[in-house]
Amino acid sequence: MKFWRKMKRSNWVFPTVLLSFYGFFANCRPAEPFLTPYLVGPKNISEEVVTNYLFPIWTYSYLAVLCPVFLLTDLFRYKPLIVTQGLFLVTNYLLLCFATSLAAMTYLQFNFAMVTSTEVAYFSYIYSVIPPERYQRATGYVRSAMLTGYTFGATLGQLLISLADTSYYHVNTITLGIMSVAFCISLGLPMPQHGMFFKKKVEVSTDTLKEVTDAFGGERDLGRQPTGTCCDWGNIKTSAKKMWESLKESYSSRRLVQWSLWWALATAGYGQVFNYVQLMWDHIEPSSTSSVYNGGVEAVCALVGAAAAFSVGYIRVQWGVWGELSLGIFSAIGAGCVFLMGLTNNIWLCYAGYAIFKASYMFLITITMFQIAVNLSMECYALTFGINTFAALTIQTILTTIVVDSSVLGLDIVTQFVVYGGYYSTISLLFLMQGLYTVCKHYRKSAKEKNTDRPPFAILEDKYGPDRQDLGPQNVKEQSAL
Repeated sequence: MKFWRKMKRSNWVFPTVLLSFYGFFANCRPAEPFLTPYLVGPKNISEEVVTNYLFPIWTYSYLAVLCPVFLLTDLFRYKPLIVTQGLFLVTNYLLLCFATSLAAMTYLQFNFAMVTSTEVAYFSYIYSVIPPERYQRATGYVRSAMLTGYTFGATLGQLLISLADTSYYHVNTITLGIMSVAFCISLGLPMPQHGMFFKKKVEVSTDTLKEVTDAFGGERDLGRQPTGTCCDWGNIKTSAKKMWESLKESYSSRRLVQWSLWWALATAGYGQVFNYVQLMWDHIEPSSTSSVYNGGVEAVCALVGAAAAFSVGYIRVQWGVWGELSLGIFSAIGAGCVFLMGLTNNIWLCYAGYAIFKASYMFLITITMFQIAVNLSMECYALTFGINTFAALTIQTILTTIVVDSSVLGLDIVTQFVVYGGYYSTISLLFLMQGLYTVCKHYRKSAKEKNTDRPPFAILEDKYGPDRQDLGPQNVKEQSAL
């Protein structure tokens, strides 16, 4: 009890620990890697309906609610949105466990869109309740908790399916219980005093104003000053102005715009592959609980992706020069992996392609986030994160509408992955060309500066040798000309 009271008195340990616990349980979803086999199998929904009807609804819903949720997150000071996320996680698995109609599964997609859209509140909450000097450590703890929860959940799901011969229904009920724990934890999070843009209204009483005025020798009449709050309209105008200034700062640099462009383009493609890879696996090897290894693959991918992201901190590269070329090279690797997933008939090759694809994406998105965040304030980073996510989701929605939706092309899952491979190839080509141009420009500039910065006698030494004392008449003329 003494330790608990001491932790609660800390200005950063208690909220960080509580949010880390919430992140662990909220991402510990043993049933998630087996969603498609569950819908196609026990729920008796055809693969075509899942691919071309149900999953696109999630994308459309996510795009529709992302902007309002992003603004409400800061206005309501994060905690209510995290609690809302926990509540929607519970209802998500209630529907999966007990609902059977197609209409309920359709609503399920909107329900899950609310879960994913409120992730911005989880990522931003910690920065509003702890001092800036603790940001780095707290961010590491919170992200580690998320990764650990996801890995543990995927591993637990695979063990339940493969070793304990547990049905998909019971795996979903276990996940429902874990989500209920996450929801209860969210209720205990401390409420932030203010957001990043919308500050808390300040209550100012007549007595307080009079005390301040008297202290500075003022003679103002405060008798008619009402007790209340500062002007809400002024607060909104100030917040809007602050957001606009942050927006201009975020996208004033050409380099940051290029990193953000890759973020939006690559994340849209990654989202499509991630959303439909289970359908690809089910197409290659139709579902049977004894041969489905989705959970184990997701767990391995999470660890490989985490290792790739962790390695970024130990790589010493001049990213301003080599960054674009790296984006192009690793995007090419991702494109090859997507083509492999779409064209192979071997499930293990498909698993391996997905693991490499996910690791390369995690590696690059970590570099991208670091490059954007290192030159921006926290307010600008949060806003940039939201805008880049919205841009990525818009592109993903366009891809979904054209490629997946049955009202347009409604392509089968194999053709979809060929299209996604071509999409990633285009991204790779774009950044490879830009990267080669940047590298050549850098080396030409370096060579020019190397020659122009050297003194004339250094050039003569290169030509005649450093030890020559008598240059001779002809050499003197050359020296004078220089």
